[in-house]
Amino acid sequence: MVIDKCEQLCSFFVLSRDGLIKAVGQADALRSQFSGASFDRVIDCSGKCVIPGIEDSHLTANCLGFLFPLKLAGASYMEIHEAGGGIHFTVEHTRTAPEEELLCTLRHRLERMRLAGSTLVECKSGYGLNLETELKMLRVIQRAKQSMDIGISSTYCGAHSVPKGKTAAEATDDIINNHLPKLKELKLSGEIDVDNIDVFCEKGVFDLDSTRRILQAGKDMGLQINFHGDELHPMKSAELGAELGARAISHLEEVSDEGIAAMARAKCAAVLLPTTAYMLRLKQPQARKMLKEGVIVALGSDFNPNAYCFSMPLVMHLACVNMQLSMKEALAAATINAAYALGKSDTHGSIEAGKQGDVIVINSTRWEHLIYQFGGHQSLIDYVIVKGKVVYKNEKCGIMSSY
Repeated sequence: MVIDKCEQLCSFFVLSRDGLIKAVGQADALRSQFSGASFDRVIDCSGKCVIPGIEDSHLTANCLGFLFPLKLAGASYMEIHEAGGGIHFTVEHTRTAPEEELLCTLRHRLERMRLAGSTLVECKSGYGLNLETELKMLRVIQRAKQSMDIGISSTYCGAHSVPKGKTAAEATDDIINNHLPKLKELKLSGEIDVDNIDVFCEKGVFDLDSTRRILQAGKDMGLQINFHGDELHPMKSAELGAELGARAISHLEEVSDEGIAAMARAKCAAVLLPTTAYMLRLKQPQARKMLKEGVIVALGSDFNPNAYCFSMPLVMHLACVNMQLSMKEALAAATINAAYALGKSDTHGSIEAGKQGDVIVINSTRWEHLIYQFGGHQSLIDYVIVKGKVVYKNEKCGIMSSY
């Protein structure tokens, strides 16, 4: 496939049959280089923009439950959690759901995310809290990964909350002594491919010591550390993540100045979640300070029953309005930086020769409209391409939009 006449990030590039970008450069030079080649398809993008596929570096789409009315009634996150709602409410529904129902739900949600330009997503377990259901969730993620044209980075999040009837210490021991050994066995056999380990490090959930033990055990079996930290209370999660060599930490609404400096030194990405601060009415993370200090800032939708958002363009819009990111910073945070947070920036996140051919074609002469436009992105996106394959084509893409 050839993408021809791109207006912004490149003028011409070639996707090879193995799904990789073969070359990027000026049209005349590349036409000469590939003059004898045959192509299955040529897409003319005159007057349009082509940008890298969007990467969503934090979501939990593999679950059931509906919580919005509780938030509107004024209850805080921890009030709902302590009353047995929140995560525990979703756990009850996810535990009883058949695997096929979870798979059908996950596939539907991922398809909607792909329509909004997401080509690589992180997908967590974490709504099982017992070994059986956590493995069920991870099997569902694995099946989606194998059957869908969207990249998935899989995360074990069995320490998302303390199960009812257990203390945090007991839950920590269960994860280290039972969950992770079984997960390692299944990973080695090739039955389940897991990339990351996550813990909800929070007051009243898993404290710093328990978080350290679980993350270190996961790291010892080869998982990347990518965890929730400093969301509702200052926990020194950022300092711990930097110490352990975490790839990324999410939320960080309550991160300390020392934690920001530590993350910058350790090249630990900050995955900021504009929908969470918006839905829970929290203060915004210190995005500008993080960028000034040299932290790698990424974005995620935080899709879950608490933040039911399929659209990374909407996430980028919120990041610009509420976190004061520029549009260029938001684009980088949702592409190359989000790929970095998932350990995939060598293969994803930018339009470069040798990287995977994940791109989206925007029906506008300015790519900024993907962020500026508040909703309606399905009419703005003409093509979504994953591994060089068109996985979505807007049936009206021959009609140029006027902006």
